[in-house]
Amino acid sequence: MDGTKENTANMGTVLWVVQETYNNLVNFRNQENREAFNKELLRLMPQVQHYVAKRLKTAILAGTLNKGMFSPNDFTDQLFIEVYDNWELVKNEYDLRPFLYKKVDNLLDDRLTEEEFDHMFFENIDTYSKQEWDSMEEEYSTDGDGDLLLLEELDDRSLTKNDYVLKHVFITEEEKELAEKLDKSLEQERVERHLHMVLNQMSQPMRTVFQLYADQGFTTAEIAHIREVTLDEVETLLSRARKLLKDSFVKRFLIDSN
Repeated sequence: MDGTKENTANMGTVLWVVQETYNNLVNFRNQENREAFNKELLRLMPQVQHYVAKRLKTAILAGTLNKGMFSPNDFTDQLFIEVYDNWELVKNEYDLRPFLYKKVDNLLDDRLTEEEFDHMFFENIDTYSKQEWDSMEEEYSTDGDGDLLLLEELDDRSLTKNDYVLKHVFITEEEKELAEKLDKSLEQERVERHLHMVLNQMSQPMRTVFQLYADQGFTTAEIAHIREVTLDEVETLLSRARKLLKDSFVKRFLIDSN
């Protein structure tokens, strides 16, 4: 169901590439060869661009950013400069990947408006009817003109085969049984659409912590470093995000089926 072995293998490949890339970057930086440095760093950019695309897409859906205002390249192009100019801050291969996300996060935070946490949505989560859930999903899935908001140019789905799989939300043995029920009753696309819709209602810090954990595979300690916050704050935000997502799935899809 959760593709754990495949995900573990993929992460192992990522870490191997990071190690090899780091060693090459050290040599090119010592040689002051910026062109070769940037070409080597490019190997790590697809995942970073995907993360940037997710944040831009969410900002557009939340109405805090106009479509077409930015592209992921606007941020990753600047990231090449930031990494080269601040290379002394990358002490070893384990610092490299968190450093990339920390820098690009800072660039994003400087340009994007932080939206407020929609308390009303989560306070009323117990009272939403099926029709209200469906209406909310339809509104989320369309732009102001009623056309489907695909944003294909911002979202290369091939980079994350199992985008926000349920294992990141339902983590205890009892919860995993609920996830299995959802897997059997809903198509993966429906699961992802609902998950993104609920994520869109969260505050930017809570949503970003969940994305870094579930989508990019960072530990809570690494996320605290990237976001420049305490470990307790990251764990609290992650715990709240999981609870809100779990409750939304249960209230919408599982209550009536029990």
